[in-house]
Amino acid sequence: MNTYDVIILGGGPAGLTAGIYLSRAKQSVLILDQGMVGGQVILTHAVANYPGLPELSGYKLASEMKKQAVEFGCEVKANEKIFGFNFKGKEKFVTTKSGEYRSKAVIIAVGGQPRKLGLESEIKFQGLGISYCATCDGDFFTGEDIVVVGGGNSALEEAVSLTKFAKTVTIVHQFDHFQAYAHAVKAAEDNSKISFIMESDIVEFTGDQSLTGVNIKNKKDETITKLKATGAFIFIGYVPGSELFKECVSLSRRQEIVTDEDMSTSVPGVFAAGDVRQKKFRQITTAVSDGTIAALGVMDYLNGVDPDKI
Repeated sequence: MNTYDVIILGGGPAGLTAGIYLSRAKQSVLILDQGMVGGQVILTHAVANYPGLPELSGYKLASEMKKQAVEFGCEVKANEKIFGFNFKGKEKFVTTKSGEYRSKAVIIAVGGQPRKLGLESEIKFQGLGISYCATCDGDFFTGEDIVVVGGGNSALEEAVSLTKFAKTVTIVHQFDHFQAYAHAVKAAEDNSKISFIMESDIVEFTGDQSLTGVNIKNKKDETITKLKATGAFIFIGYVPGSELFKECVSLSRRQEIVTDEDMSTSVPGVFAAGDVRQKKFRQITTAVSDGTIAALGVMDYLNGVDPDKI
């Protein structure tokens, strides 16, 4: 049996930050990630708004966070699929492919996954022209015509970054306005490679062995525009990775884990942080904040501090 003070599920900014705080406080900490450590931030081409740091790639930022956590004493394991867990008692148990682990407290920081359009043709062309990561796949479309789906910060910022590779970028958005910050909208509008199709939805991806085009339906008059494109990047939000824990902790109507201000869930000794948690804003800095608060909340829990009496 591998025993720790705290097990953190998820190695994104929230999980790594919690690990840094807890291990620095001399707690034994295990971080388990079901994929690559770093979370969705590693998919971000450039991070320019992290306080105190110049612009750098999301991968670099996550790597530095992981390095710091390890240096303070965290044990970090990647590609550890969770097969089972039991959080009911004072001891918490987590089972993965490599064995069973137990701890006094758990922080759930598993983040989420890119939201998909839900089209059958989307499934057909995933990895064959359709991508959810500009950093990963942008250079595959050098000199080609591509589309970006979405109207938030991620969609517009990644559309601009994709112009470094693509010949043209067409942004397709379901509304007549964007949900992004003004600077992101202006950067996209000022880029000569970018054009816009508003109040429209992609209804089908077309092609044979790989993507060659998209069919776009106008929401006002229902006309169909057939646009040639060899690449499509979809940035329409996320789905919280809470499915595994739905029978364990309380979830919101959007299936996000509900916490109090200390990041404590409905189960004693179980905390949640980052994009899996019910919250309004999802940024790297808010994930780091969640991780910090969750770590401090765990410390209070381990020390028997009643937060209602502080």
